[in-house]
Amino acid sequence: MKPLLALLLFSSFAIPHSSFSAPPNIILINIDDLGYADIGPFGSKNATPHLDRMAKEGMKLTSHYAAPVCSPSRSSMMTGCYPKRVLPIPHVLFPASAVGLNPAEITVAEVLKDAGYATGMIGKWHLGDQPEFLPTAQGFDSYLGIPYSNDMGLASEGSKSNPGQPVPQGNAKAKAGKNAKADADPETGLKGNTQPPLPMLDGGNVVERVKADGQHAFTKLYAERAVKFIREHQKQPFFLYLPHNAVHFPLYPGKEYMGKSGMGLLGDWVREVDWAVGQVLDTVRELKLDSNTLVIFTSDNGGPINHGANNAPLRGSKGSTLEGGIRVCTIAWWPGKVAAGTQTDAITSHMDWLPTFATIGGGKTPSDRKIDGIDISPLLLGDAGSFKARDTFYYYRGFKLEAVRSGPWKLSLGKGELYNLDSDIGEATNVAAANADQVAKLKALAEAMKDDLGLDGPTAPGVRPLGRVEHPLPLIDADGKVRPGFDGVAKMLP
Repeated sequence: MKPLLALLLFSSFAIPHSSFSAPPNIILINIDDLGYADIGPFGSKNATPHLDRMAKEGMKLTSHYAAPVCSPSRSSMMTGCYPKRVLPIPHVLFPASAVGLNPAEITVAEVLKDAGYATGMIGKWHLGDQPEFLPTAQGFDSYLGIPYSNDMGLASEGSKSNPGQPVPQGNAKAKAGKNAKADADPETGLKGNTQPPLPMLDGGNVVERVKADGQHAFTKLYAERAVKFIREHQKQPFFLYLPHNAVHFPLYPGKEYMGKSGMGLLGDWVREVDWAVGQVLDTVRELKLDSNTLVIFTSDNGGPINHGANNAPLRGSKGSTLEGGIRVCTIAWWPGKVAAGTQTDAITSHMDWLPTFATIGGGKTPSDRKIDGIDISPLLLGDAGSFKARDTFYYYRGFKLEAVRSGPWKLSLGKGELYNLDSDIGEATNVAAANADQVAKLKALAEAMKDDLGLDGPTAPGVRPLGRVEHPLPLIDADGKVRPGFDGVAKMLP
């Protein structure tokens, strides 16, 4: 469905913002490394009945963009900006990183908190693990989760291999060796065998040293805490950010789900994710909050094909700026407000959540800095007359601008390949030779970013400073000791 046609179909369903009886609740569910076609509504044969129902009752966003990898994607989601603008790093953040999302940035949680919302986060943060960077310092009233990916712990405790597979050799005390210097990067953190045990935070305390059994329990734990948060805040507007560790490698579905999908560990974990989404939606329905709650389901990047993800019909995998690395399956659900059974291929992105949530929640999008996202609430609510669609999208991978899209046309800058995504979503046929005018136009759009975010390298006029601390420390050290100030609850597992 073309964006204009989609908008025309939705326009009869338009709900004026002023008609909201109360500030709506907002739930943002973000799955880790979920492939474009890993769920039923986007083509999977796996059983995902709750997500199927969510799509039937809501809207699919079929041309929604994230970033190629975790930390950049999440920075975009939190700030409404291109990742390079607010988190200029080459890849992702690791334990005990000296840098993180600058506390001077204004997050979507801060925008909604200022508008009177209770704000809670449950799951993976990945924007810095030092006190200054953690969720409770970035606008969230409460936080339960791990501060980075579930593969950033000890190999001996399950963080480097799937259940039942051989455990790679090495541990956090392995300071020596040919890779030790490279693994101990003071800028973006500890890598490889220098990584410490995996910490679970509840508020400001480390409450668990996560081992294999803890990884199996992630999804159920987060779902249960989400239900608790919704029940506790049902009488006030709330914003719940729910970024699951599922389905990032290592693949740890709940033990009761292992072997149930017939599609490997990733398929098993997707089934548990579907159950977890059902827990959230069923609770919202039970409490009769559905008519006043917007729920977004999405992924932080494309799925890694080498771990079993399915990005069909897109080409490429996590980590790339091919569509399969950066376009993500996304669903919006708000009964009575978002028209049921609809979809749009308008260009949307994680940058859009901050201005969109600010609009529907009565908050203020920051006006003292550049925000790259646009307010897509008219698109979600069927108000064709006031929706100003995005025409151009820039595909950054780390510091480098690798591609640019305008309308249906996408130009890969490195190879000079041109694709028409309306007729060739899989980027199979390079049509640059027959469309020199489009190539020239897209090259000009790319060149225009030289004086804003730049074309390569960590600095450019529009790039804002990282947050930075001196002498970063892990939350749990190699000897298993909890960092002072995070040890208020002595529930550490032996």
